[in-house]
Amino acid sequence: MACRCCSEGRRHSSILYSILRSQEQRAVPAAGPAPRGCPCGSRRRVALRSPQVACKAASAVLVKTLRFVQNVPCFQELPLDEQLLLVRSCWAPLLLLGLAQERVHLETVESAEPSMLQRILTARQHGERPPAPAPAPAPAPAPGRPHHGPHPPSAGDIQAIKGFLAKCWSLDISTKEYAYLKGTVLFNPDLPGLQCTQYIEGLQREAQQALNEHVRLIHRGDEARFAKLNVVLSLLRSVNANVVAELFFRPIIGTVNMDDMLLEMLCAKL
Repeated sequence: MACRCCSEGRRHSSILYSILRSQEQRAVPAAGPAPRGCPCGSRRRVALRSPQVACKAASAVLVKTLRFVQNVPCFQELPLDEQLLLVRSCWAPLLLLGLAQERVHLETVESAEPSMLQRILTARQHGERPPAPAPAPAPAPAPGRPHHGPHPPSAGDIQAIKGFLAKCWSLDISTKEYAYLKGTVLFNPDLPGLQCTQYIEGLQREAQQALNEHVRLIHRGDEARFAKLNVVLSLLRSVNANVVAELFFRPIIGTVNMDDMLLEMLCAKL
């Protein structure tokens, strides 16, 4: 049996018009690329320098992002379980796009974990038994999906997020381009469990087509811009949603069940 959104057809001429109508913030000027860190520091644990400030900014961007999603009529036509499935899978990439658009900078502090040799020498110095080797780390969760248990952000995780933000700022992405990118991320037809796959696939294709047409119209002399914007989307595929939750929400509200929070926010009138 076909779902309501597929059987009734589109009530609105274009998802893209709906997306643009809900976007009011202008893109900010470009920023220089983020400095490259030493790869040997990727195992260092990282925390926000001012968690309250960064978490407040991220929370405001998340609310604005979900308000943007809710204001898309074609999204509203989907059944609630389909809406929740889409939002659960892409809230972290959408949040990072919002952070880039709002130009939220991340200031972090690193704390190096002692090596096994350092722990052994320290234990011997204090007459203690040398520590046992640390267990192998658990496999990383699939990009975009949270998993149970804490996943403290490492320097590599933070560098990836900073690199993504710097890439967006270096391209000086416009409001319309951010809207089309968000539409492409939101309407992902490849998620298991979706019932309206063809309808959602059409919306994603429409967002990509409109992005391409916009780039060709506004950036006539930059034939590579569309490809550069799709590189931004490719960077989002490596986003670990649990790392994003741990970084921006755990320091303030503790252990976060993002599924519950997203359901509550999605059903609320933001």
